[in-house]
Amino acid sequence: TDTIVALATPQGIGAIGVIRLSGANAFEIGSAVFATKSLKRKQLQNYASHTIHYGVILEGDIILDEVLVSIFKAPHSYTSENTLEISCHGSNFIQQQLIQLFIKHGARMAEPGEFTLRAFLNGKLDLSQAEAVADLIASNSATSHQVAIQQMRGGFSNKIKTLRQNLIDFASLIELELDFSEEDVEFADRGDLKKLVNSIQRIVQRLIDSFEVGNVIKNGIPVAIVGKPNAGKSTLLNVLLEEDRAIVSDIPGTTRDVIEDEVTIEGVQFRFIDTAGIRDTNDAIESIGVEKTFQQLKLSAIAIYLFDAHEITAAELKLIVKEIEPHLFNSQLVL
Repeated sequence: TDTIVALATPQGIGAIGVIRLSGANAFEIGSAVFATKSLKRKQLQNYASHTIHYGVILEGDIILDEVLVSIFKAPHSYTSENTLEISCHGSNFIQQQLIQLFIKHGARMAEPGEFTLRAFLNGKLDLSQAEAVADLIASNSATSHQVAIQQMRGGFSNKIKTLRQNLIDFASLIELELDFSEEDVEFADRGDLKKLVNSIQRIVQRLIDSFEVGNVIKNGIPVAIVGKPNAGKSTLLNVLLEEDRAIVSDIPGTTRDVIEDEVTIEGVQFRFIDTAGIRDTNDAIESIGVEKTFQQLKLSAIAIYLFDAHEITAAELKLIVKEIEPHLFNSQLVL
């Protein structure tokens, strides 16, 4: 119930910074230091919600900064509490001066994620929506942004509500049948019960599949580039990244560790992973690199096997695929 304060924009120097105050005394704390440009004190609680006011922040008679103050009255704010957002100049010094001033007048520093925690505790967001806030902030591709937005707007929550209601209906019907099992009474059609169970199973399976897809989209689709030594794996990675990320050499076995980088293609983030060439070797270090290649095959969503069509027969390729397939946990192999 206390009033918390924190910088809402990233640390560093910029044109503006935004400081957020939230809690029961947010308006009183803000009014104690806010004045118009003519230095006339104003009571912020007297202004309408969702309005912006230009003025200055004063410490005593000293002007610390010219600011814009946005007012959000409970429950119509992010946290569902009285909230002020102060847009000030983006100097680290100014931001810290203002935060310390608010603390001096009764606020305290917010814990990491505490604004979103309060939104959750006050019923403004459910747990999945609260988690989606962090995913939205961290989104770095069109697909991860779209998934986070959908989840934050309640898409996942609605599916959980549907599943919960179906489970309650099923449990109620089963309990009713058991309570009157000795009576010659049938409360539910057996066909309807089977349909309900099938519906529950489909919803659960879709949720499982959506987690796997969402996790890949969030972290980038892992693509392992594998093949024999000197097949051109490092060259392919460099072409995809449009930079000399991996060392290219005519000497077989140059790549001994995994090299990874990210590329966004049509809004989808891919993590391309260059690996050590697959071959039998007595070199202890190269053997470790080959073992890491097989580990990447298990972790990747897509495995690209690269080869020179002029130096391999169809029969040899089939043997290679047979050798690789046991290491494909959940990957799609592309030749």
